[in-house]
Order: sequence, then structure tokens, then C-alpha cells
Amino acid sequence: MSNNPIQLLEDEHLIIAKVIAAVPVLADRLEAGQTVDLEMLHGAVEFLQIFADKCHHDKEEALLFPALINKGIPQHGCPIGMLTSEHKRGRVLVTELTGAADTYQSGDPDAKKTVVKSLRELAALYPSHIWKEDYLLFPLTNKVLSLEEQQALLRQFEQVWDLVGRDVHHRLKQFAEGLSENAQIC
Repeated sequence: MSNNPIQLLEDEHLIIAKVIAAVPVLADRLEAGQTVDLEMLHGAVEFLQIFADKCHHDKEEALLFPALINKGIPQHGCPIGMLTSEHKRGRVLVTELTGAADTYQSGDPDAKKTVVKSLRELAALYPSHIWKEDYLLFPLTNKVLSLEEQQALLRQFEQVWDLVGRDVHHRLKQFAEGLSENAQIC
């Protein structure tokens, strides 16, 4: 584990990117009439809900963004307001995907279109979102927050992992690796 909170967030981006790179492969398979392992689909939903949102976005929204706002960075506009808006959009897409995946699992063939749409929209949202954080937000953070403030932030980030459960965090990280490997096979 990193002793730098920004590096920790960047490392999480690498894990999230593995799942995001795999979701269009799932969409392609569905569009080609192939079956998609429902456990894999539900695993992607769980990953996005827990790892990406509760573990990662919550660190940003509840801890990093307020620290930056306290240093004079505006809450609305760029970058915090824009990134918060994208987090909300991601949550809406994951909620749509959850419902569509459940309906698809029950055998409704029309749900496949919604699953594919949600997967494609998630795949479109996340790469640019991650880029904005890696190349706009995080360099700004390194300039604005002192080393002591960053170390305090790191301790708070670790508490988020403890709340979610380090075993859950590890399991979802392993899932991302497996999904990425599966997507590369076909």
C-alpha cells in the first residue's frame, strides 16, 4: 500500500480501468448473441458499486474534495463540481445496469439492449473521468495540500477501507484482475 494518498487513488484508477476496459467486451458479446456469464455481469455491478463508488468515489467526495474546498478550491465548477457530477452520472448508469442485469437474468430479451447501453455508457464515462482526476485534480492536490495534510488524508482513506472491509476490497481487486483476463481471452 502506498504512503501517499494521491498515489493510492491513482492505483485504484488502474484497477477500475481494468473493469472499464472489460465492459465493452461484455457488450460486444451480448450484441453478437453470445451468452455472458451472469456472475461476471453481477460481479462488475458489485465492483462498480463497492470498489469504484464506496471505496474510491467516497474517498474523493467525503475526504479529498472537502480538504481542497477548505484550501479555497471552488466547490462548483472545475474540477470538483464537474467530477462530482460525473460520479453522480456513474451511479445512475450503475443503477440502470443493475436493474437491466436483473431483468436480463430473469429471461427478458429486451433487457439485453439496456445492459449493452449501460455498459457502453460506463465505458465512455470512466476513461475521461479518470484522466481528469489523474492530470487535473491530483496535481492540483499535490500543490495545495501540505505533506502533513496529505498524511492525515491517507489515514482517513485507510478508515474507508476498514469500513468497507479490507477482505472485500481485496476480493473486488481480484475480481477486476479476473475480469480483465477473461476479456482479453476472447
